[in-house]
Amino acid sequence: MEVKKHRRLTLKERVIIQTLLKEKKTKSYIAFRLGRTRSTIGREVNKWIQTEKDSYDAELAHWCVKEDYLNKRNLDKISTYSLLKFFVYRGLLSNWTPEQISGRLKELYPNDPIMSISHEAIYRHIYTRPQASLNKKLIKLLVRKKTKRRPHKKRRGGGSKIINQVSIDKRPKHIELRNEVGHWEGDLIIGKNHKSAIGTIVERKTRFTLIIKLESKKADEVAKQFSKILNKLNPIFKKSMTYDNGIEMAKHQKITEKTGMKIYFAHPYSSWERGTNENTNGLIRRYLPKGTNFNEIDIKQLQNIQQKLNNRPRKIIGYKTPKEMMDLELKFVA
Repeated sequence: MEVKKHRRLTLKERVIIQTLLKEKKTKSYIAFRLGRTRSTIGREVNKWIQTEKDSYDAELAHWCVKEDYLNKRNLDKISTYSLLKFFVYRGLLSNWTPEQISGRLKELYPNDPIMSISHEAIYRHIYTRPQASLNKKLIKLLVRKKTKRRPHKKRRGGGSKIINQVSIDKRPKHIELRNEVGHWEGDLIIGKNHKSAIGTIVERKTRFTLIIKLESKKADEVAKQFSKILNKLNPIFKKSMTYDNGIEMAKHQKITEKTGMKIYFAHPYSSWERGTNENTNGLIRRYLPKGTNFNEIDIKQLQNIQQKLNNRPRKIIGYKTPKEMMDLELKFVA
Protein backbone atom coordinates (compact mmCIF):
# COMPACT_ATOMS: atom_id res chain seq x y z
CA MET A 1 0.00 0.00 0.00
CA GLU A 2 1.34 3.41 -0.99
CA VAL A 3 1.87 5.68 2.01
CA LYS A 4 0.39 9.19 1.68
CA LYS A 5 2.87 11.97 2.41
CA HIS A 6 2.76 15.69 3.11
CA ARG A 7 -1.01 15.98 3.19
CA ARG A 8 -3.15 16.92 6.17
CA LEU A 9 -5.55 14.38 7.58
CA THR A 10 -9.08 14.81 6.27
CA LEU A 11 -12.24 14.78 8.34
CA LYS A 12 -13.13 11.42 6.82
CA GLU A 13 -9.78 9.99 7.92
CA ARG A 14 -10.26 11.35 11.42
CA VAL A 15 -13.70 9.73 11.63
CA ILE A 16 -12.07 6.41 10.69
CA ILE A 17 -9.43 7.00 13.39
CA GLN A 18 -12.17 7.64 15.97
CA THR A 19 -14.05 4.49 14.92
CA LEU A 20 -10.98 2.25 15.00
CA LEU A 21 -9.87 3.63 18.37
CA LYS A 22 -13.25 2.68 19.81
CA GLU A 23 -12.65 -0.81 18.41
CA LYS A 24 -9.34 -0.88 20.33
CA LYS A 25 -7.24 -1.04 17.16
CA THR A 26 -3.53 -0.15 17.38
CA LYS A 27 -1.98 2.95 15.85
CA SER A 28 -0.03 0.72 13.46
CA TYR A 29 -3.23 -0.92 12.28
CA ILE A 30 -4.93 2.48 11.81
CA ALA A 31 -1.92 3.77 9.87
CA PHE A 32 -2.06 0.72 7.58
CA ARG A 33 -5.80 1.12 6.99
CA LEU A 34 -5.39 4.80 6.06
CA GLY A 35 -2.17 4.41 4.11
CA ARG A 36 -0.44 6.79 6.52
CA THR A 37 2.79 6.54 8.44
CA ARG A 38 2.55 5.38 12.04
CA SER A 39 4.16 8.63 13.19
CA THR A 40 1.36 10.65 11.57
CA ILE A 41 -1.30 8.65 13.38
CA GLY A 42 0.73 8.67 16.59
CA ARG A 43 1.02 12.47 16.62
CA GLU A 44 -2.68 12.88 15.91
CA VAL A 45 -3.85 10.47 18.59
CA ASN A 46 -1.30 11.50 21.25
CA LYS A 47 -2.48 15.10 21.08
CA TRP A 48 -5.83 14.02 22.47
CA ILE A 49 -5.28 10.76 24.31
CA GLN A 50 -2.75 10.74 27.12
CA THR A 51 -4.62 8.63 29.68
CA GLU A 52 -7.20 5.85 29.49
CA LYS A 53 -9.91 8.35 30.44
CA ASP A 54 -9.24 10.65 27.45
CA SER A 55 -11.25 10.33 24.26
CA TYR A 56 -10.75 11.25 20.62
CA ASP A 57 -13.36 13.31 18.80
CA ALA A 58 -12.85 13.43 15.05
CA GLU A 59 -14.91 16.54 14.39
CA LEU A 60 -13.32 18.56 17.18
CA ALA A 61 -9.80 17.48 16.16
CA HIS A 62 -10.47 18.42 12.54
CA TRP A 63 -11.90 21.86 13.25
CA CYS A 64 -9.15 22.55 15.75
CA VAL A 65 -6.48 22.06 13.07
CA LYS A 66 -8.49 23.87 10.41
CA GLU A 67 -9.10 26.94 12.56
CA ASP A 68 -5.43 27.08 13.53
CA TYR A 69 -4.46 27.08 9.86
CA LEU A 70 -6.96 29.75 8.84
CA ASN A 71 -6.42 32.08 11.80
CA LYS A 72 -2.74 32.75 12.28
CA ARG A 73 -3.28 36.34 13.43
CA ASN A 74 -4.84 37.75 16.59
CA LEU A 75 -4.76 34.41 18.39
CA ASP A 76 -5.81 34.23 22.04
CA LYS A 77 -3.74 32.33 24.60
CA ILE A 78 -5.49 29.01 24.03
CA SER A 79 -4.99 29.22 20.27
CA THR A 80 -1.39 30.33 20.69
CA TYR A 81 -0.15 27.49 22.89
CA SER A 82 -0.98 24.02 21.59
CA LEU A 83 -0.31 22.21 24.89
CA LEU A 84 -2.74 24.52 26.68
CA LYS A 85 -5.29 24.11 23.91
CA PHE A 86 -5.21 20.31 24.01
CA PHE A 87 -5.50 20.30 27.81
CA VAL A 88 -8.55 22.59 27.65
CA TYR A 89 -10.21 20.64 24.83
CA ARG A 90 -9.53 17.29 26.49
CA GLY A 91 -11.11 18.65 29.65
CA LEU A 92 -14.21 19.71 27.73
CA LEU A 93 -14.39 16.26 26.10
CA SER A 94 -14.29 14.77 29.62
CA ASN A 95 -17.33 16.87 30.63
CA TRP A 96 -15.26 19.21 32.82
CA THR A 97 -16.43 22.80 33.22
CA PRO A 98 -14.11 25.71 32.30
CA GLU A 99 -13.78 26.45 36.02
CA GLN A 100 -12.66 22.86 36.72
CA ILE A 101 -10.19 22.98 33.82
CA SER A 102 -8.70 26.26 35.07
CA GLY A 103 -8.41 24.95 38.61
CA ARG A 104 -6.86 21.66 37.51
CA LEU A 105 -4.22 23.55 35.49
CA LYS A 106 -3.25 25.49 38.63
CA GLU A 107 -3.03 22.23 40.55
CA LEU A 108 -0.85 20.46 37.96
CA TYR A 109 1.23 23.40 36.65
CA PRO A 110 1.54 25.88 39.56
CA ASN A 111 4.69 27.55 38.22
CA ASP A 112 4.04 27.45 34.48
CA PRO A 113 2.56 30.74 33.19
CA ILE A 114 1.78 29.21 29.79
CA MET A 115 -0.37 26.49 31.38
CA SER A 116 -2.35 28.99 33.44
CA ILE A 117 -5.65 30.46 32.35
CA SER A 118 -8.84 31.68 34.02
CA HIS A 119 -12.20 30.06 33.42
CA GLU A 120 -13.45 33.38 32.03
CA ALA A 121 -10.71 33.28 29.37
CA ILE A 122 -11.81 29.77 28.44
CA TYR A 123 -15.42 30.95 28.08
CA ARG A 124 -14.24 33.90 25.96
CA HIS A 125 -12.35 31.51 23.70
CA ILE A 126 -15.46 29.37 23.29
CA TYR A 127 -17.88 32.26 22.71
CA THR A 128 -15.63 34.54 20.58
CA ARG A 129 -17.42 33.46 17.41
CA PRO A 130 -20.45 31.41 18.48
CA GLN A 131 -21.50 30.78 14.87
CA ALA A 132 -18.13 29.40 13.76
CA SER A 133 -17.98 25.63 13.26
CA LEU A 134 -15.32 25.00 15.92
CA ASN A 135 -17.07 27.21 18.46
CA LYS A 136 -20.39 25.47 17.88
CA LYS A 137 -18.64 22.19 18.64
CA LEU A 138 -17.10 23.62 21.83
CA ILE A 139 -20.43 25.04 23.00
CA LYS A 140 -21.97 21.57 22.62
CA LEU A 141 -19.29 20.23 24.97
CA LEU A 142 -20.33 22.64 27.71
CA VAL A 143 -22.59 21.30 30.41
CA ARG A 144 -25.57 23.48 29.54
CA LYS A 145 -24.86 23.81 25.80
CA LYS A 146 -26.33 27.31 25.79
CA THR A 147 -25.33 30.10 23.41
CA LYS A 148 -25.64 32.45 26.40
CA ARG A 149 -24.59 31.89 29.98
CA ARG A 150 -27.51 31.96 32.38
CA PRO A 151 -27.70 32.03 36.19
CA HIS A 152 -28.48 28.78 38.00
CA LYS A 153 -32.00 28.22 39.29
CA LYS A 154 -32.48 27.05 42.83
CA ARG A 155 -34.40 23.87 43.49
CA ARG A 156 -36.82 23.32 46.32
CA GLY A 157 -36.84 20.19 48.40
CA GLY A 158 -39.82 18.12 49.53
CA GLY A 159 -40.80 16.77 52.90
CA SER A 160 -42.63 13.92 54.63
CA LYS A 161 -43.00 13.00 58.29
CA ILE A 162 -41.18 9.82 59.31
CA ILE A 163 -41.49 7.90 62.58
CA ASN A 164 -38.60 8.26 65.03
CA GLN A 165 -36.70 10.64 62.81
CA VAL A 166 -33.88 12.66 64.37
CA SER A 167 -33.79 16.29 63.28
CA ILE A 168 -30.69 17.89 61.80
CA ASP A 169 -30.93 20.28 64.77
CA LYS A 170 -29.60 17.43 66.91
CA ARG A 171 -26.75 16.62 64.58
CA PRO A 172 -23.35 17.33 66.23
CA LYS A 173 -22.10 20.77 65.25
CA HIS A 174 -18.67 19.53 64.19
CA ILE A 175 -20.25 17.72 61.23
CA GLU A 176 -21.14 21.09 59.75
CA LEU A 177 -17.44 22.01 59.62
CA ARG A 178 -16.58 19.15 57.21
CA ASN A 179 -13.30 18.52 59.03
CA GLU A 180 -14.09 14.86 59.64
CA VAL A 181 -14.66 12.24 56.98
CA GLY A 182 -17.54 9.75 57.13
CA HIS A 183 -20.59 12.02 57.13
CA TRP A 184 -22.87 11.66 54.11
CA GLU A 185 -25.92 13.22 52.50
CA GLY A 186 -28.48 11.00 50.75
CA ASP A 187 -31.42 11.26 48.37
CA LEU A 188 -33.27 9.58 45.50
CA ILE A 189 -33.41 10.73 41.90
CA ILE A 190 -36.81 9.87 40.45
CA GLY A 191 -37.19 8.50 36.93
CA LYS A 192 -39.80 8.75 34.18
CA ASN A 193 -43.41 8.96 35.37
CA HIS A 194 -42.20 8.44 38.97
CA LYS A 195 -41.96 4.69 38.28
CA SER A 196 -38.24 4.22 38.88
CA ALA A 197 -35.45 5.69 40.98
CA ILE A 198 -31.77 5.53 41.85
CA GLY A 199 -30.16 6.34 45.17
CA THR A 200 -27.38 8.90 45.62
CA ILE A 201 -25.09 9.31 48.64
CA VAL A 202 -22.35 11.96 48.82
CA GLU A 203 -19.61 12.27 51.45
CA ARG A 204 -19.60 15.82 52.82
CA LYS A 205 -15.86 16.40 53.18
CA THR A 206 -14.47 14.64 50.08
CA ARG A 207 -17.56 14.94 47.80
CA PHE A 208 -17.15 11.22 46.99
CA THR A 209 -20.34 9.93 45.37
CA LEU A 210 -22.11 6.57 45.45
CA ILE A 211 -24.91 5.86 42.94
CA ILE A 212 -27.18 2.98 43.93
CA LYS A 213 -29.32 0.79 41.69
CA LEU A 214 -32.82 0.31 43.13
CA GLU A 215 -35.55 -2.11 42.11
CA SER A 216 -38.20 0.17 43.61
CA LYS A 217 -38.71 3.27 45.76
CA LYS A 218 -40.06 1.25 48.68
CA ALA A 219 -38.48 1.89 52.06
CA ASP A 220 -37.38 -1.73 52.52
CA GLU A 221 -35.57 -1.76 49.17
CA VAL A 222 -33.88 1.59 49.88
CA ALA A 223 -32.74 0.46 53.34
CA LYS A 224 -31.44 -2.84 51.94
CA GLN A 225 -29.46 -1.38 49.02
CA PHE A 226 -28.13 1.64 50.92
CA SER A 227 -26.89 -0.63 53.72
CA LYS A 228 -25.32 -3.04 51.23
CA ILE A 229 -23.30 -0.30 49.53
CA LEU A 230 -22.33 1.52 52.72
CA ASN A 231 -21.09 -1.68 54.37
CA LYS A 232 -18.50 -2.05 51.59
CA LEU A 233 -16.77 1.07 52.89
CA ASN A 234 -13.92 1.27 55.37
CA PRO A 235 -15.35 1.87 58.89
CA ILE A 236 -13.81 5.37 58.99
CA PHE A 237 -16.27 6.35 56.26
CA LYS A 238 -19.39 5.17 58.13
CA LYS A 239 -20.49 7.73 60.74
CA SER A 240 -23.67 9.53 59.75
CA MET A 241 -26.03 10.39 56.91
CA THR A 242 -28.31 13.39 56.50
CA TYR A 243 -31.45 12.83 54.44
CA ASP A 244 -34.52 14.79 53.37
CA ASN A 245 -38.05 13.90 54.48
CA GLY A 246 -38.80 11.44 51.66
CA ILE A 247 -40.96 8.53 52.82
CA GLU A 248 -38.50 6.12 51.20
CA MET A 249 -36.33 6.62 54.29
CA ALA A 250 -39.10 5.35 56.61
CA LYS A 251 -36.91 2.33 57.43
CA HIS A 252 -33.96 4.49 58.43
CA GLN A 253 -33.55 2.56 61.67
CA LYS A 254 -32.69 -0.56 59.65
CA ILE A 255 -29.81 1.30 58.03
CA THR A 256 -28.55 2.36 61.45
CA GLU A 257 -28.80 -1.23 62.72
CA LYS A 258 -26.94 -2.69 59.72
CA THR A 259 -24.25 -0.02 59.27
CA GLY A 260 -23.94 1.68 62.65
CA MET A 261 -24.51 5.06 60.97
CA LYS A 262 -26.77 7.66 62.56
CA ILE A 263 -29.44 9.14 60.30
CA TYR A 264 -30.44 12.80 60.57
CA PHE A 265 -33.28 14.50 58.70
CA ALA A 266 -33.24 17.97 57.19
CA HIS A 267 -36.14 20.38 57.68
CA PRO A 268 -38.95 20.31 55.09
CA TYR A 269 -38.36 22.59 52.08
CA SER A 270 -34.75 23.18 53.18
CA SER A 271 -32.69 21.62 50.40
CA TRP A 272 -29.73 23.87 51.26
CA GLU A 273 -29.23 21.76 54.40
CA ARG A 274 -28.17 18.98 52.02
CA GLY A 275 -26.54 21.23 49.47
CA THR A 276 -23.75 18.84 48.58
CA ASN A 277 -26.22 16.13 47.62
CA GLU A 278 -28.47 18.52 45.71
CA ASN A 279 -25.50 19.76 43.69
CA THR A 280 -24.34 16.21 42.98
CA ASN A 281 -27.81 15.19 41.80
CA GLY A 282 -27.59 18.06 39.32
CA LEU A 283 -24.29 16.66 38.03
CA ILE A 284 -25.82 13.19 37.66
CA ARG A 285 -28.74 14.66 35.72
CA ARG A 286 -26.26 15.75 33.05
CA TYR A 287 -25.77 12.06 32.29
CA LEU A 288 -29.29 10.90 33.16
CA PRO A 289 -31.68 13.74 32.26
CA LYS A 290 -35.27 14.06 33.42
CA GLY A 291 -37.48 11.53 31.70
CA THR A 292 -34.92 8.72 32.03
CA ASN A 293 -36.38 5.33 32.91
CA PHE A 294 -33.90 4.03 35.50
CA ASN A 295 -35.25 0.49 35.08
CA GLU A 296 -33.50 0.53 31.69
CA ILE A 297 -30.17 1.69 33.16
CA ASP A 298 -27.90 -1.12 34.31
CA ILE A 299 -25.40 -1.13 37.17
CA LYS A 300 -22.41 -0.78 34.82
CA GLN A 301 -23.77 2.48 33.43
CA LEU A 302 -24.30 3.84 36.93
CA GLN A 303 -20.81 2.78 37.97
CA ASN A 304 -19.35 4.52 34.92
CA ILE A 305 -21.08 7.79 35.86
CA GLN A 306 -19.99 7.35 39.47
CA GLN A 307 -16.38 6.88 38.35
CA LYS A 308 -16.51 10.02 36.20
CA LEU A 309 -17.85 12.12 39.07
CA ASN A 310 -15.29 10.80 41.52
CA ASN A 311 -12.43 11.56 39.13
CA ARG A 312 -13.49 15.14 38.33
CA PRO A 313 -11.43 17.96 39.87
CA ARG A 314 -13.60 20.02 42.24
CA LYS A 315 -13.01 23.67 43.09
CA ILE A 316 -14.42 23.23 46.61
CA ILE A 317 -11.62 20.75 47.48
CA GLY A 318 -8.76 22.63 45.87
CA TYR A 319 -9.30 21.07 42.43
CA LYS A 320 -8.41 17.64 43.72
CA THR A 321 -10.74 14.78 42.84
CA PRO A 322 -13.08 13.09 45.36
CA LYS A 323 -11.22 9.81 44.85
CA GLU A 324 -7.90 11.50 45.61
CA MET A 325 -9.41 12.93 48.79
CA MET A 326 -10.73 9.52 49.90
CA ASP A 327 -7.35 7.93 49.25
CA LEU A 328 -5.68 10.62 51.38
CA GLU A 329 -8.03 9.88 54.27
CA LEU A 330 -7.10 6.20 54.12
CA LYS A 331 -3.39 7.09 54.17
CA PHE A 332 -3.91 9.13 57.32
CA VAL A 333 -5.46 6.09 59.02
CA ALA A 334 -2.68 3.78 57.84
